[in-house]
Amino acid sequence: MSALYGTYARSPLAFERGEGVRLIAQDGTRYLDFHAGIAVNALGHADPHLVKTLKDAAEKVWHTSNVFTIPEQERLGQRLVDNTFADSVFFTNSGAEAIECAIKTARHYFFAKGEPDRYEIIAFTGSFHGRTMGTIAAAGNPHYVEGFGPPLAGFTHIKPNDIKLVEAAITSRTCAILIEPVQGEGGVTAMDVEYLRGLRALCDKHGMLLVLDEVQCGYGRTGKFFAYEWAGIEPDIMAVAKGIGGGFPLGACLAKGDVAKSMVPGTHGSTYGGNPLACTIGNAVLDRVLEPGFIEHVNQMGQRLRWHLQQLQQRYPDYVVELRGKGLLAGIKIKDSVVVRDFTARLRDDHQLLMQGAGDNVLRFLPPLIITEADIEEAVEKIADAFAAIEAEGDKEHVTA
Repeated sequence: MSALYGTYARSPLAFERGEGVRLIAQDGTRYLDFHAGIAVNALGHADPHLVKTLKDAAEKVWHTSNVFTIPEQERLGQRLVDNTFADSVFFTNSGAEAIECAIKTARHYFFAKGEPDRYEIIAFTGSFHGRTMGTIAAAGNPHYVEGFGPPLAGFTHIKPNDIKLVEAAITSRTCAILIEPVQGEGGVTAMDVEYLRGLRALCDKHGMLLVLDEVQCGYGRTGKFFAYEWAGIEPDIMAVAKGIGGGFPLGACLAKGDVAKSMVPGTHGSTYGGNPLACTIGNAVLDRVLEPGFIEHVNQMGQRLRWHLQQLQQRYPDYVVELRGKGLLAGIKIKDSVVVRDFTARLRDDHQLLMQGAGDNVLRFLPPLIITEADIEEAVEKIADAFAAIEAEGDKEHVTA
C-alpha cells in the first residue's frame, strides 16, 4: 500500500537512468521516450551540458529569497526579453503558477488603470491551464472543476477557431483573451494562424490583453522559439514552463512594458520561483535551445514526423482518423473503439514506446527536441505494429465466433 495520494493512475514501471531519447528501466529494458515527461525533457535525458551545469551549481548557492538580487535570474530574464516580445519576466516553479501570474497581471493592469470592473477573461473549451483553483476555472473543464466547490468567477468559455464567437463574447467587463496556440491536453488542436491574428486584432480594437499559454507548445516545440511567431503576432502576456527547465521545476510569466509595470511590490511573489539553482539550469537549457540550428532541426523533425504520420494514416485509415498539432507537439485521433489509455499501455508494455494520450481519444507525440528521423521512424513503426496486432486480434475473434 503506497503512502502517496491516489491521484495518479500509475504504471508500476520505474526508471533508473536515461540516455538521450531513451529511458532505461530498473530491469534494464530500454524504452523510446516520446513522452518526455509531458513535454518537459526538451533536451532528452542526461544532456552533458545540463549535467555539468547542475553538478557545478550544486556546490554553489541553491536558494536565496527574492528579497535579494539573484544574478542567474537576472541573466535568464534578460535573455528571454532579448529573444521574445516581452519587457519583463516573473519566474515561477510551474506552468500553473505562470498562468496564475498571467491572470493576476491581466486583471491588475486594468485595476491600476482605474478600471477595476474589467476583470473577465475569455477562454476556450478544450483548454488546459493547470490544476490550481484559478487555472481550473480558466479552463472550465467540468472533469477538473467537479468536487472543488464553486469555480473562480470571471471566465467565459467558447469553442476555439471561430472569431465571430469571440467577438460576440466581448463585454465592457472583458479584460483579456487567454488561449493556447496549440492545445495539448484537450486533444492537440492547433489554432489557425488567421484566427490568432484575429484575436490580436480584437484585443487591439477593444483595448484588451492577449494572454498566451505556451507552457506546452513553447520553447521550440512547434519549430519556432514560441508558437505565436507562426502567426506573426505578439501577445501582451505569456506563460512558459515545461521545456524551460529541461526537467528542473521552472516556469515564467512574460509581459510587455506597461502591463508588467502594473505589478508593483506586494502584488505577487514566490518563495522558490527563480531561485539560483533553477535559473542556472534554465540558462543552460537556453544555451542549447538558442544554439544555431537547434530550432531549425526541431522544425525539420516536425515536418518529417508529419510526413511519417501521413504514411501511417494511409496504411491504417481505419485506425488513424485525423492528424493534429504542430511540429513536435503532434497527435493522431484514433478510432473510439481503440481507447487511447489502453493503447498507450500496449505501446509501453509490448513495444517499449512511451507516449501520452490526450482528450478526444488522441495519441500525443511529445518527444525530446533532439530526436532524429530514425527515432521518428522507429516510433511510427512501433505504432504500426500495435495497430497490426489489434487488427490480428480482431480477425482471430471473428474467426472464433
